[in-house]
Amino acid sequence: MSTTVTAAAVSKNFGAYQDAAVRDPVIITKNGRPRTVLLAYEDFVRLSKRDRRVDLTAELGSDEIAAVEASEMEPDLDHLNDELSGSKPSRRNPTGQKA
Repeated sequence: MSTTVTAAAVSKNFGAYQDAAVRDPVIITKNGRPRTVLLAYEDFVRLSKRDRRVDLTAELGSDEIAAVEASEMEPDLDHLNDELSGSKPSRRNPTGQKA
């Protein structure tokens, strides 16, 4: 469970909120809106590593490929397709293959 506090409150009592962030993230608001999060270093490292993980599709087995091909988008997520319509076309290198 996270705690939500104002930037002014954090400024006045940073040490207490720093200690609280070791247990649970502290959401810091500015003008009533969430702006930053204070969190434990270990959580930051864990989240950073997630961003860097790469899975190669070439390493997928035939069962995994078949599962992906058979999958369908949940109806309540159709709005995500709209985001694709604004995407840029993939770049191609001089040989005509995708970069």
